[in-house]
Amino acid sequence: MKMQKSNIARNLTTLRQLHKYSQENVAEQIGVSRQAVAKWEAGESVPDIINCDALAQLYNVELNDLIHHNQEQTGLNIPPKGKHIFGTVRVGERGQIVLPKQARDVFNIKPGDRLVILGDESLDHPGIALMKEEFFLGITQLFKTALNMADVPDEKEKK
Repeated sequence: MKMQKSNIARNLTTLRQLHKYSQENVAEQIGVSRQAVAKWEAGESVPDIINCDALAQLYNVELNDLIHHNQEQTGLNIPPKGKHIFGTVRVGERGQIVLPKQARDVFNIKPGDRLVILGDESLDHPGIALMKEEFFLGITQLFKTALNMADVPDEKEKK
């Protein structure tokens, strides 16, 4: 419990500083005293579940991350809500990777699903992304429809 308490305290302090809030700002926004916020950040006490939820909403992070994320272990700040860091994987001899179970669960990826592999070679943020094929095809269909609509001349242009 002590480790958990210091985790929450560290996360609350970091998030407040990242958002450039004072303890008074945080206290006002969630309806508690500045002293309560100071005690949470010092690890002297922990916020109840209602206040944890309010803090997670204020900072736009997952409640689970607010409580469990360990910045010292990961070397990273808490990710914004809906953004994930699933860990690292090793590339096999033939280029294969195994997606972490949590990633498969979050995105409902099942054996046999087809994924589109996207790449970005830009120097400022190179990377590879995966997307479910049916989602990608849906997006391309929307673009195709939008382009076709743009090609249809107005009635006034015909005359």
